[in-house]
Amino acid sequence: MTRNSSRNSTALLYGLDDRPTWPETILLALQHILAAFAGIVAVPLVIGSALNFSAQETALMVSATVFASGLTTILQSKGLGPLGSRVANMMGTDFTFVNPSIAVGAKFGVAGIVAATITGALAEVVLSRFIKPLMRFFPPLIIGIVVSLIGVTLLPVSIDWAAGGFGSADYGSVKNLAVAFVVMVFTLLLSHFGKGMWKTAAVFVGMVFGYLISIPLGMVGLSAVSAASWLAIPNPLRYGFTFDLASTLSFVPAYIVSSIGTVGVVMAIGEASQTKVSSEQISSGVLADGIGSMISGVFGAGPNTAFSQNVGLITLTKVASRHVMIVAGAILAVLGLFPKLSALISVMPSPVLGGVGVIMFGLVAAQGLKTLGQVELGDRELLIISVAFALGIGVTVRPNILDNLPEAFRMIFSSGISTGTLVALVLNIILPKKH
Repeated sequence: MTRNSSRNSTALLYGLDDRPTWPETILLALQHILAAFAGIVAVPLVIGSALNFSAQETALMVSATVFASGLTTILQSKGLGPLGSRVANMMGTDFTFVNPSIAVGAKFGVAGIVAATITGALAEVVLSRFIKPLMRFFPPLIIGIVVSLIGVTLLPVSIDWAAGGFGSADYGSVKNLAVAFVVMVFTLLLSHFGKGMWKTAAVFVGMVFGYLISIPLGMVGLSAVSAASWLAIPNPLRYGFTFDLASTLSFVPAYIVSSIGTVGVVMAIGEASQTKVSSEQISSGVLADGIGSMISGVFGAGPNTAFSQNVGLITLTKVASRHVMIVAGAILAVLGLFPKLSALISVMPSPVLGGVGVIMFGLVAAQGLKTLGQVELGDRELLIISVAFALGIGVTVRPNILDNLPEAFRMIFSSGISTGTLVALVLNIILPKKH
């Protein structure tokens, strides 16, 4: 075990290649899983509902998604040859792929989604080869904007969680908000005043605490746990493979957005990890996204991409160890084999996630602002920041502004991160610096 010996309050407790003890590692890995699990299982649940899957079909897709997320998390964090960013990077399926998946699935079934996922991922594989020369356009100004946007655009998600989940019948109820507030305060106090593992695993303890207090309040439904099967053996190409060129092309814009998001997430993890991430690492991370999505498709899961939710955990806990994330990936893969265990996590009430999410996502935004604070900000820089923030946040809170655009443009600009990043990049190029 290696521990960062610095007494500086901003120093990492565990650096990128440090290895906590095994009890610490497992606890910290579970913390990452709990923070990301709702996002990982949400996409297959939405797709299954939209395509009128049976409960068994939806359960199989959820299990495959969890299993594939585990494998790709290991690939991304550990690395294999030219694959993987080799930072603590959680992987999962993003909502960017929901609309094309539903459109393709309605026409060709899951076999069509599988084929489009695998073949469309070639676009990201090709894009990854152009990342390295493009990284010269990412000075600290752009990095700070991207990291801030990741946190700011996730905050509405945490607020929806705190209110009970977007579209829920009891959205914004006093009970939901009270649970979220209690969990937030509990986690905040534990993180600030706690010692040792109580402080490091504050988010995990906070979520377990919230889970437990939600049970007597009737907020935890265990019917999904009892209905889940005990074992789900991965079956490659279970659904078949139905190729259609138009279906593949419909996934390409989503893969472009995924590539932009992965570049931002890897840079954000580097900032949180107090590590200079090289252009080769970012390129390898995008390549791992593409290859990982192919692997996911083979097992009947959707495309995989870097998860931004977990960046805040690194900032909060000061644990940047990729060894922890590799173990998290292994646990996820096991959870994908045992749906009952996955179901126990998936029934965690949304307000519990909201309570910790507000802290984590706020910290990511603060990390970006800290980076911007180290940049010499003149009128030009303030102009770039203001327009990137305005448009990135704007499409996040008012997504219907894009309704009349062509489908490909809607997909690319539907993400506040991709919109703000593209705007910042373009403005940084076309606005000349004054000397």
